[in-house]
Amino acid sequence: MALLLEHEFKPLPADKQIETLPFLEAVAHLPPFFDCLGTPIVYSPVKADLTGNIKKIRAVYDSNPAKFKTLQNILEVEKELHGSAWPKTGATLALMWLKRGLKFMLVLLQSISDGERDEEHPNLIRVNAMKAYEIALKKYHGWMLQKVFMGSVYALPYKSDLLKALEKGREVKEEESIEKIHQFLMRVTPILDAIYEMYTKMNAELSYKA
Repeated sequence: MALLLEHEFKPLPADKQIETLPFLEAVAHLPPFFDCLGTPIVYSPVKADLTGNIKKIRAVYDSNPAKFKTLQNILEVEKELHGSAWPKTGATLALMWLKRGLKFMLVLLQSISDGERDEEHPNLIRVNAMKAYEIALKKYHGWMLQKVFMGSVYALPYKSDLLKALEKGREVKEEESIEKIHQFLMRVTPILDAIYEMYTKMNAELSYKA
């Protein structure tokens, strides 16, 4: 799949220490995914948030590449540096929101890959998007943002149009596109799971609503 597989994610090492630079370089190719969902009023801000958080983390990394070699290093150094203001600050906060945006993307794609659908309207992706939103973002959104999202699902593209957009306009059989999604998920899901695990272990997860 052109958009999802154009930049490799490094395999998750046994110690689950994710190198910052390769992670950022790979994830920087993913924000255009949200263009494929249409509904600019909803997904353009999500895309901009994702892009902005990548830039914030990159700026911290660039300030001292040796010190911030891994994502774990970032959290550890910022915890020491910011004291009681941590984790609601710096690259720690940026990565927290970045992982949530990625979680939405991965749950949506996993749901499509698993064949979950509305049997009466099999070419719609509302079921998939709602599942992704419930799992990844809803509890962090206030009432107004939740209402905006719920309304947006009725303007989502057909599954066939989404898959074509992910192939950058190329006509590809659905089963081929689904297999490419599966390959992408196999590479990225363990990395994202490790980031979530790191936040839990370091007590860095925040539950306030945007």
